Amino acid sequence: MFNRLAAEKSPYLRQHADNPVHWQPWGEAALAQAKAEQKPIFLSIGYSTCHWCHVMAHESFENPAVAAVLNQDFVPIKVDREERPDLDRIYMAYVQQTTGHGGWPMSVWLTPEGKPFFGGTYFSPDDRQGRAGFVTVLRAITRHWVEQRAKILKGADEVVSGLQRASLVSGQSEGRDEPTPAVPLFEVAEQAFEQGYHYFKDAHDEQWGGFGGAPKFPRASVINFLFRSAALQGGESAFGREAVHLATHTLQKMAEGGLHDHVGGGFHRYSVDEKWFVPHFEKMLYDQAQMAVNYLEAKQATGQEAFAWVARGIFAYVGRDLSSPTGGFYSAEDADSAVVLPAGHADAATKSAHLEGAFYVWSQAEIIQELADDAPFFCAHYGIKDGGNVAHDPHGEFSGENVLMQQQSLALTARAFQLEVGAASEKLLRCLEKLRGARGRRPRPSLDDKIITAWNGLMISAFAKGHQVLGGAWSAQPEDALYLQAATRAAEFIERELYDAATGVLYRSWREGRSDIAGFAEDYAYLIQGLLDLYEAGFELRWLRWAKKLQAKMDQLFWDESRPLGGGYFNSRADDATVIVRLKEDYDGAEPAPNSVAAMNLVRLDGMLSSAAEPVATGSVNLAFAERARLITQAFQAHWSRAPHALPQMLCSLGLTLAEPRTVVLVGDPQALDFKILAAVLHERLGPRCVMLWAEGGSGQAWLATGQPHLLELPAKIKQAAAYVCADRTCQAPVTTPEALRRLLG
Repeated sequence: MFNRLAAEKSPYLRQHADNPVHWQPWGEAALAQAKAEQKPIFLSIGYSTCHWCHVMAHESFENPAVAAVLNQDFVPIKVDREERPDLDRIYMAYVQQTTGHGGWPMSVWLTPEGKPFFGGTYFSPDDRQGRAGFVTVLRAITRHWVEQRAKILKGADEVVSGLQRASLVSGQSEGRDEPTPAVPLFEVAEQAFEQGYHYFKDAHDEQWGGFGGAPKFPRASVINFLFRSAALQGGESAFGREAVHLATHTLQKMAEGGLHDHVGGGFHRYSVDEKWFVPHFEKMLYDQAQMAVNYLEAKQATGQEAFAWVARGIFAYVGRDLSSPTGGFYSAEDADSAVVLPAGHADAATKSAHLEGAFYVWSQAEIIQELADDAPFFCAHYGIKDGGNVAHDPHGEFSGENVLMQQQSLALTARAFQLEVGAASEKLLRCLEKLRGARGRRPRPSLDDKIITAWNGLMISAFAKGHQVLGGAWSAQPEDALYLQAATRAAEFIERELYDAATGVLYRSWREGRSDIAGFAEDYAYLIQGLLDLYEAGFELRWLRWAKKLQAKMDQLFWDESRPLGGGYFNSRADDATVIVRLKEDYDGAEPAPNSVAAMNLVRLDGMLSSAAEPVATGSVNLAFAERARLITQAFQAHWSRAPHALPQMLCSLGLTLAEPRTVVLVGDPQALDFKILAAVLHERLGPRCVMLWAEGGSGQAWLATGQPHLLELPAKIKQAAAYVCADRTCQAPVTTPEALRRLLG
């Protein structure tokens, strides 16, 4: 049996294609059916690597009796949240407001017009521990729909009105037609930075790192904020040292914990405990991208090579397991995987079962079998126990199994086994390599091989920064030379497969061809950021040209013109009739809010291109890049000034917006050693951000000079690479040595 999901490209939707539930994809056809039949909609939103989505699917959606109830009384619709982040945010906002929590799978009941009137997350199939099960809820909703439909419809209208009011407030200064604050912006920003810093300092777990208790998520924007705070105040100041400590202590503990895949590299989604020990094992591309940047900045802030190796492990994992042969990066790997059960096991007749973490955990016997004489050393370092090391296992999935978590420093392990630290490091690497080979013989978790534009933009940024910080072509590590190539191939894939040059429109995702879902604000913002980073890593002008075009399109499609000067970017376009309200993201969560990223993009574009010669036009409003960035930060001022911890990435953008703009213009041959040595100085340490340009002495330099005429004054031909440090459109005398450039940068 197949429902209407069989023809969809999303792996998540295809996972449900043979359910007895009569699923439909989101769209006008499904809504029209609900209106024609006057049935409520049951909307289920999830993603392919979500553990509890699998659980609810097995318990309820694969159950013919449950499906019969759904099919008779509802129009069931399935949505992949990764394909439609706009819908996910709308209905998640409703669920969080009405239940106090959110998550996936998300279950929402809608009127035929798409307006929510009841919702939740996971529902067990039967009544349990005083909580109504899924079938009980379905029957109650059906009864109320028949008996109290007018009341339900009125309540749903009120819900939508509330969401619309929230949308009008979001991205607007409180009670003003124009976002002109009574207090100077820099003063409000200073207070917000201090308040945000103290919030995270107070929330910091001094023992295990992170901010708050269990469950713990790797929220990259918080680490970004702490590093930016340190850079603004000076890394050697007491404030700067403390901010760096909060960030690097958290990163160190995450790297030591089970959240980190010690064998294969990369990080799992989040930890269920405060120690970063037992994770939910799905691995998301957006986490890998953002955390790679966190670890690279930790290397810059401390000089410690250990942070660089964690970043290299992330890049190795993405390159090996999440990279398409055509250049793009896949979305995620599942938490669950198949495990072959021994004969005599209660479920052995089924030959295999799917368990969370099965690909990643180890019995002590397996470790001994694979590592032989090295097993005691390895078990001591990672806490491997005979009966397993997961004490709290409410679902019985880790019986007798071990999650790898570093128990002590390598120096202590080396001392215990009477080894030099260098010899212990080599032994540990050999052990991990053997286990990687052994794990490769296991059934792999399923791969969500969608290529999502936004997440690829984040990964392009990460690989570009990896090229800059880890040394690129002149690094002692051969893999470092591949990072720029990986970023370039991904950008070329998106330009080729997910961009319509004739209309300037980006598309959301690719799998077996381009989807018909147009891109959202985050797709534009994250990709523009990636292109700017890629330009600064390799100095190919094509990426900067494309970034400028995409920024103009983003302004056209998403800028809120409801106020005289606008109020930031909506998440979705205005031309989708199935979307009940256009929202603006005002929280930097697992992914940063599009406005937070866009504000920084605009400041960088202003430093690179200016816009005096060619202002960006949006409707009747002409706005320069820097002015638009300022309007974004002021429009969200009510949010970040009241709760700066909610928007740490926007505070990073605000800091750049208010800082004195500084540009470093490099001249010479980017492939020459003297040029690379100068460029490397810009990435040696954590410091205030500056914009980088390459003046090649030809048509590219002339194009850059249309916005920044002072670039025409730079020499067209030189014998030696040089760097110009420029501020306020004026450049200082060129320098040709790393020492001189360091002095200018301060």
